This record gives sequence, structure tokens and C-alpha cells, in this order.
Amino acid sequence: QVQLVESGGGLVQPGGSLRLSCAASGSSFSINAMGWYRQVPGKERELVAHTRDGVGANYADSVKERFTISRDNTKTTVYLQMNSLKPEDTAVYYCNVYAFTSARGWKNYWGQGTQVTVSS
Repeated sequence: QVQLVESGGGLVQPGGSLRLSCAASGSSFSINAMGWYRQVPGKERELVAHTRDGVGANYADSVKERFTISRDNTKTTVYLQMNSLKPEDTAVYYCNVYAFTSARGWKNYWGQGTQVTVSS
């Protein structure tokens, strides 16, 4: 089992910045990929950013040049630096990890979600 704990959401004015963090913990797991998704009421959850090795990454077109995904040296924490935030970035942001455990094999794990609200 892999547990994910997110932090860093909140209320910010348009043009502002926020940094989301997601820390993975558990026993004997190996992470292949980490990413961030977001969801607004009435819409499907969408990919925001995704990375396999902390170096290569892909982004939704709507956040390119504004958001940056990164991982720490232990490769168990993923960050999302969000700059030049817009009202349309308002959503619940979810951390996603694709990891292997001996008990469950390869599996997707989700964080609890953190609210990001961009408003003046």
C-alpha cells in the first residue's frame, strides 16, 4: 500500500503562484511515474502534468509555460509549481502515483485532493 499526502492548495489572486506537494510513503514500494490531475464539478478529471523520472515531463496545453512538475532527490515527493494562475485553473488537484508493491503489483494511487481557488 502506498499513501499519498498532498499540501499547498489555497486561495490566490489571478497572476499569483502556488506550489503543491505530494509525499508518498509506505513499505517496500517502487515508483514509476508521478503526476497531477485536476477536476472541477461536472467535468472529468484531467491531466495537468506527468513525469516518469523527474526530468522528462508532459503538460496539458492549458498550463504549458506556467506550471512546472518536479520530484525530490528521493523520488518519493512530487511538486507542482504553478505560476501566472488564472481563474480557470480553479479546481481540486489530485496527486497520482503509479507504483509497485509486492502485495498489489503495479497500481495507480491517488491523493485526497487539494483545493486551488484563483479569484480576486
